[in-house]
Amino acid sequence: MKAAVVTAFDTPPRYEDIDAPTPAGPADFVIDIVAAGLHPRVRSQADGSRYTSTDELPLIPGIDGVGRGPDRRLRYFVLPDTTRGSMAEQTVVDERRSILLPEDADVIALAAAMNPAMSSWVALRRRIDFRAGQRVLVLGATGNAGRLAIQVARHLGASAVVAAGRDRRRLATLGAVGATATVALDAHPDTVAGQLAEGARAVDVVLDYLWGEPAVRAMVALTAPEPRQKPLTWVQIGSVAGRSAAIPSAALRAARLVIVGSGQG
Repeated sequence: MKAAVVTAFDTPPRYEDIDAPTPAGPADFVIDIVAAGLHPRVRSQADGSRYTSTDELPLIPGIDGVGRGPDRRLRYFVLPDTTRGSMAEQTVVDERRSILLPEDADVIALAAAMNPAMSSWVALRRRIDFRAGQRVLVLGATGNAGRLAIQVARHLGASAVVAAGRDRRRLATLGAVGATATVALDAHPDTVAGQLAEGARAVDVVLDYLWGEPAVRAMVALTAPEPRQKPLTWVQIGSVAGRSAAIPSAALRAARLVIVGSGQG
């Protein structure tokens, strides 16, 4: 069968022939792939930078998608960390990690959106004790996952969602999907800090897709100049703005701050 195959992390995947997959467990079956998601998680898998990477090659990237099982019914599926991913004609799926779809489902939209949407869904439903009425700040709201996080948070009962991002054009559209306020992160740092302090200081939860310097600035803005009177839960999901963040100790002392990790996919 054909697949996108990574044979070296410093070169792009190549369209190659590879042996067909074989089911290994009692719940496994081979699925014919109709659409596969190309997420940041998949890109980092393909170039070896993903923190879960084992450096094992060759590698077929891809961690989810839509396909047809032996019964020819459409399914959305999620794969574990594996070298036999979804960017191929076929892969092996554990039935327990798949759901049936209606025949008229938009397979491309589902393959593209499910993984980014699940990042915020899992964060709010599984990683923390999120309650209806709480307020949320989404750092990185102009990305696909961030835009979906606004909708997920509102669906789960958030009373307000502050959207922060760099793309002003996309930022201007986020009110239509549930954002109650926006902050442009490409403005002068003092302006950004002031807008975060004014519009987001009352938030209960931060969904952080950025990390790096933007996260540091936001954390300082939300905890200074006066100590917060209520806890702040910071859910670290992505790191597109930097893999490390130099957090001032004063920011931690000024708030009852809980930092929770919630990886995508």
